[in-house]
This record gives sequence, C-alpha cells and structure tokens, in this order.
Amino acid sequence: MVFPSNQSACAQPPAGRVRSSLSVAVGVILGAVVYCSGNNANAQQPDPPGQSEPGETPQHEAYLFAHMTHRDYGRLYYSVSRDGLHWKQLGGGKRVFDEYKGHPSIVLGHDGRYYLVGNRSDAAETIHFWVSDDLIHWEKHSDFTPDIHSIPDYPEALQRIGAPKLFYDSASRQYVLTWHTPHVVAPQDDPEAYWASQRTIYVTSADLKQFSAPAKLFDWNFATIDVVLQRDGDAYYAILKDETYPTLDWVTGKTIRIAKSANLLGPYAEPGPPLSPNFREAPNLIPSPNGTCWYLYYEQYPGVSYGLSVSDSLDGKWFHISGNTNFADWDKYRMPAKVRHGCMLVISKQQYDALCDSFP
Repeated sequence: MVFPSNQSACAQPPAGRVRSSLSVAVGVILGAVVYCSGNNANAQQPDPPGQSEPGETPQHEAYLFAHMTHRDYGRLYYSVSRDGLHWKQLGGGKRVFDEYKGHPSIVLGHDGRYYLVGNRSDAAETIHFWVSDDLIHWEKHSDFTPDIHSIPDYPEALQRIGAPKLFYDSASRQYVLTWHTPHVVAPQDDPEAYWASQRTIYVTSADLKQFSAPAKLFDWNFATIDVVLQRDGDAYYAILKDETYPTLDWVTGKTIRIAKSANLLGPYAEPGPPLSPNFREAPNLIPSPNGTCWYLYYEQYPGVSYGLSVSDSLDGKWFHISGNTNFADWDKYRMPAKVRHGCMLVISKQQYDALCDSFP
C-alpha cells in the first residue's frame, strides 16, 4: 500500500512519544490508514470500464487522435494515448502535415494503407485525399468534385461541403464518404436557419478515385452533421450530431445521438436519445483497450473541453465520465487543452512509438 503524501493528514507522532506496545502501534497505523483513505475518497473512485488488467495484453494497444486546434482551426495535429483515456499532444504544438486543411478524418483502407480526407473550406467545391503507409508521411492520392445539384430529393442544395468524413466497410469492400450540405442561406436575423437546413450526403467508392453519385443518407426531415459510421456485428451505426437548435419542443438539439440500420446505406431508424449534453459535436468512437466497451468522445464547442461517454454496447445505455475538470481526484480522462475535432483510430504500440519518435 502506498500512503498519501499529505503530511497534515498522516503526520508522524513527535519524537519521544513513540509507544513501546506493539498492539498500540498497530492500532495507530491502522487508524492512520483508515483516516488517510477516507480523506482521499475521491481518488478511490473506480476507473472507467474497459481497461486491461495489470499484466494483461490489451486487445487495442494504443490510439491516435488526428485533430485541429482552437488556435489553428482546420489544420492537422496529432495526440496519442495508450489507454484511450489520457492523451498527449505530439510535435510540440506544431502541425504534422502542412499541406493538409479540413476536418481531419483518417481510415485504414482496402490495401492496408491509411487515407486522409479534407477540403480547403466549406465553400470549396473539391474534396482532397492523401495516402500514407505509416501515418507520418502523406502523399496526394486523388481529388473529387461532387455534383451537389444532382442530389435526388434535394433540389435546393447549396454549394457547400461541410466536414467530409471517411468510413471503410471491410464487409462490402467500399468506402463511404459523408459530409453535410445546407439548403438555406443564413438570414441576418436567424443564423440558425442555415444550420437547421443541413442534411447528410454520401457517396461510395472502391478506391477513392471513382465515386458514386451523391445522395442523402437519412430520410428524416431534420438537420444532422458530423456523421461517423461504425459496424458492430451485423449492424451499422451512424453516430451523429442532431443539429436542430435545442428548445422545449426539441430537447435533443445540438447533442450526439445514434441511429441503427441492418444495411450500410440504410434505411437508418430515427436516432435514439442523446448520449451527450446539449451543445456538443464532432463525435469520435473507439473501442476500449480490452475490447469490452466503447468510448465516445465529443467536443463542447467552441474548443471548451471534451466529454466522454461509455457503454458496453452501441445499443446500450451510456454514462458520462468525469474528466478535464482540473481536479486530479475527479479526472478519469485528460485531453490536451483547446484541441478541436478530428478523428480517433486504433494503432499498434509500434506505430505509437514511431509517431512519438517522429513528432517528439
């Protein structure tokens, strides 16, 4: 047992007052242990589930968070973690790839290489892709300009491409590229009308060079952005931000929710209840180190903090973890300050070491 270093709580008796009786000494020691443990009760709160036991080889060894920062929005930075809970930023706060611009989204693709997607701005018409063998060196792979005005059942879509994101489905051996596109120009007296008009669009591809025609991913008539797709078992899940503004008539607004489908491209059932508080966005989903739980991160924007919810099933109930409070006794996870959204993915210990060496 390690005793706390709080000397006021666990002070030693003054010199010359040491008891000679063994039984009294044992009683004093046990009393000190009980007192100190009670005085630091918060530090004894259980850690989030999903961690590997000491000596157990984790199923998932390490994680990469490719993200932007509040100071340098839309550029590429890396943070890494061994346990999916405690993250450290790499590169001394410097960009890891100067050519990149967008909302970072990386997937491990059909050929064992990593693919990164971005765009210069929402107003830019072209989406860009890069490829890497090691997550360190990136080279250009392709460009894609979707025909926004050809989207079925979306005749008033505006030429806007928001936050392109990639998912690779190994079962069908195809990529799904999603983004959000609005159909209302923001009026001066109601800027939320623009965001309430966002709809999630997708295309598919076998190689990220040839693409299908764009289409809406969901049938629902409300706003969604920041969609992350995940397959688990025989089902597909769309983790998304409900982009309607929260009111008493729409209490789920600006929260993270999950929709489910038996098929990759839907139809998706209407999303379930919120998994986060209001005014959260940019969900990231990773499996826990021992593979028994899911860790769902989301940003409290703009760049305020990151929240974390945990469940043992994508169908199950979720609860929030305490972290980023700046009170060590309560923090069960830690993120670098002012990180903004991007993507998280599982990496190996070898890749973790290589990233730390390359971006010290």
